[in-house]
Amino acid sequence: MSKNPFNLENKTAIITGGASGIGAATTELFASVGAKVYVSDIDLDACQLRHRNSAFADNISVHHCDVADNNSVNTFVSAVLSEGPVDILFNNAGAGLVGTLPQTSEEDFDRLYNVNVKGVYRLSNALMPHFLERKSGNIVNMASICGVIGVPDRAAYCMSKFAIVGMTKAMALDHARDNIRINCICPGRIATPFMLARINEYPDPEAIRADMDASQPVGRMGEPEEVATVALYLASEASSFVTGACESVDGGWFAG
Repeated sequence: MSKNPFNLENKTAIITGGASGIGAATTELFASVGAKVYVSDIDLDACQLRHRNSAFADNISVHHCDVADNNSVNTFVSAVLSEGPVDILFNNAGAGLVGTLPQTSEEDFDRLYNVNVKGVYRLSNALMPHFLERKSGNIVNMASICGVIGVPDRAAYCMSKFAIVGMTKAMALDHARDNIRINCICPGRIATPFMLARINEYPDPEAIRADMDASQPVGRMGEPEEVATVALYLASEASSFVTGACESVDGGWFAG
C-alpha cells in the first residue's frame, strides 16, 4: 500500500452520470488526487459545462454515454480503452421513480430497470474482459438506502436498487480471485441539484426540505461531496481488503 492510500495517480477511472450531483463531485475528487477521469453523461452539454472550468480540467475528459443504450455504452468504453487501460469504473448514472406498485406503469418500470440495473450490467460487462485480462479492476456501483430497506412510495426504485446490491455481492464473489473488487454505496437523501429541484416543485418547499432533513438521524441531508469521499475510499488502495461491501452514507438512517 502506498504512503497515501487515497492517491489515484497513474490510475484511470470511468464515471457515468457525471454532469451534476454525486457523479460531478466524484469526478472532481478523483481528478484532484491524480486520476485520469473519463466522465460521461446522457447530457453531454451539461457535463461539459460542469467540468469546463475545473481546476483539474487536464485530468478530465468528457464524453456522451446513455447507459440505457448498449451501442452508446460500447462506443464510450471502446473510445476510452483506445486511450489506454482502465482501473476504476464508477457506475453512478441512474434514474428515480416515485410511486407504489399500482401507481407504477410497466413502461416506467421497464425504463427504470433499463437505466438503474441494466446500465450497471452494460458498463460492467463491457469492461470485465479488460479487467480479467489485466487481472486487476475496481467497480463501484451506486445503490441506495432503498437497496437495503424498503421505503414507502418507491416500489420500483427499491426493486432496482436491491438488484444493484445483489449484483454487487454476486460479482464480488465471482471475481475475488481475479483481483477485481466490486462494492456499492447506499446513500440516504443527498442534496443533489436534482433533489433540490424536485423539492422546489412542491407548494411548500421549506416544509418538504425540513421533512427530508429529519429523515436522517443526524438531522440533515447529505452533500454530494460526502458520498464522493466514500467512492474514493472504495476506488483506492485504502479499501484493498474490501469487496462485496455496501457502504451506507445515510446519516444513520439504516442504523435505525
